[in-house]
Amino acid sequence: MAIRKIARLGNPILRKKARPLRPEEIGSPALQLLIADMIETMVDANGIGLAAPQVHESLQLAIIGFDEGSARYPGMGNQPLEVFINPRITVLDPSLQEYWEGCLSIPEIRGRVARPRKIQVDWLDVHGNAKTRIAEGFLATVFQHELDHLEGVLFVDRIRVEPGQTPIAFLSEYSKFGLATRDAVSQGEIED
Repeated sequence: MAIRKIARLGNPILRKKARPLRPEEIGSPALQLLIADMIETMVDANGIGLAAPQVHESLQLAIIGFDEGSARYPGMGNQPLEVFINPRITVLDPSLQEYWEGCLSIPEIRGRVARPRKIQVDWLDVHGNAKTRIAEGFLATVFQHELDHLEGVLFVDRIRVEPGQTPIAFLSEYSKFGLATRDAVSQGEIED
């Protein structure tokens, strides 16, 4: 296992649509090593999700995991660490919710992003078994943020600018001025 370098905003790999994994690749030693490296990289960077393009691998692969007891995401639920291969999202409730989002590929920046409230995620696990999950609230936002990376989309692409609001900020200013607590529509913060 190794900690991999995280691609940052401006690197073309982050804007490329990742290719699906072929059945024969699932379960291979090379893929298992990549997954182990991604887990180690995400933990080292204090993230809650990481997509393969963020570690310079243009593959439809992401990991997500966070603990309800974390000081960073209190009350946001629990998502045991899980691997998502060739995932697809179906919107079940298009009404929007907003969270402050951050990204390991765009360090020190936070942005308020509106996303659908309820989704269904279909994917393959590490053994190639089909899985489905319904996600709402914070977890729905985390899935959408992370799986956007597989389509070459970053959270900054989804920020809506409205007069009189601060939809994007440096982390230091976000914390210093309490933007999340001042913003009535903001319900929390995510960082992949």
